[in-house]
Amino acid sequence: MRYYRPIDIATELQVSTSALRHYEAYELIPLPKRSAANYRLYTDLHFAYFRAIRACSIGFSFALTIEVIQAIKAGAIDKALWKVNGEQAQLHHEKKVTEQTLDLLRDSSFTIKDKNKWKSHMTIGEAAKLTNVQTSAIRHWEKEGLLKAERHPDNGYRMFTPMHIRQILIIRSMRETVYFLEEMKEIVQAVEQHSVDAAERATKRALERLTKRNQLQFSAIKELVNLLEVIETE
Repeated sequence: MRYYRPIDIATELQVSTSALRHYEAYELIPLPKRSAANYRLYTDLHFAYFRAIRACSIGFSFALTIEVIQAIKAGAIDKALWKVNGEQAQLHHEKKVTEQTLDLLRDSSFTIKDKNKWKSHMTIGEAAKLTNVQTSAIRHWEKEGLLKAERHPDNGYRMFTPMHIRQILIIRSMRETVYFLEEMKEIVQAVEQHSVDAAERATKRALERLTKRNQLQFSAIKELVNLLEVIETE
């Protein structure tokens, strides 16, 4: 049987040997045998585990990696695979929502009902009803700096324009994805500045990141399949 030194695996995976010990501390690999000098003796099985852990932690979250690898280690293969499938389904959903956001940016007609009821200035309640968004959510987005509604000079009420309605629709769409706050601000502010091209470019960059994540996740899935094949031969 071939044995690997920690430095051999660490070099191959471009991680530190302490990272391997970190994975071992999380009980993500079977306990390795020890040499007479008390060095760890890693086998092909351990190497397959380490490759899968490394790939999954890049393509998915480390929290999910722990769940999936521990499930495989415990023999719950179907449980592990369904967790991975769920993450892929979520990623596909995020892609659809991002594409919808891109369509919304390109579509000046705002295909929502009751458009004939739009006014040049609307209250927060009217804006919430038109966009099917809670007023509390709109207030929260204002606090985050995503929306900047002017105040009526007489009564101090917020005044929302058709531009704000478009922003709210875009934020509502993006909130279903893992957009970071700064990315959302960039897109929403571009709409406020009537720079649809800039908003489109930012949304396309987000779509490119999702595509990259999809590629990384499939690389992780490949390593998981390899791990399962190695386990079967043990």
